[in-house]
Amino acid sequence: MSETVRLIFRRANDTEVEVEGAIGDTMLRAAQAAGLPLEGTCEGQMACSTCHVVVDPEWFDRLEAASEEEEDMLDLAAGVRRTSRLSCQIVLDRTMEGLTASIPEESHDARRF
Repeated sequence: MSETVRLIFRRANDTEVEVEGAIGDTMLRAAQAAGLPLEGTCEGQMACSTCHVVVDPEWFDRLEAASEEEEDMLDLAAGVRRTSRLSCQIVLDRTMEGLTASIPEESHDARRF
C-alpha cells in the first residue's frame, strides 16, 4: 500500500473537497482521480495551463519554486494570481499533508462536455 497525503481543493463556490494523493504522484492526478475539473490537456508536459491552481499563501513558499517553463505557461492561464501553479508540476511528498489550493472559477474541463 502506498503512502498518501491529504490535499484540500477549494472550488469556485467556496466548497472544499478533501482528496488523497499518493506520495510521488502529482497534484493534478490526485485531483482528477477525485473528479475535480482540472483538465490537464497536455498530460503534464507543460504545453498548456489547464491544470492551473492557486495555492494558498501559507503553502506556496513551502513548495519547490516553479521553473521558468512553468512560469511561461502560467502567463497563458486565466485567473492567475501571485501563488498560481500548474498542478501537474507539484509532485506530492510527505510535507504536503493538508496542502490547500483553489481551482480558479475560470477553469473548465472540456472532457466533461
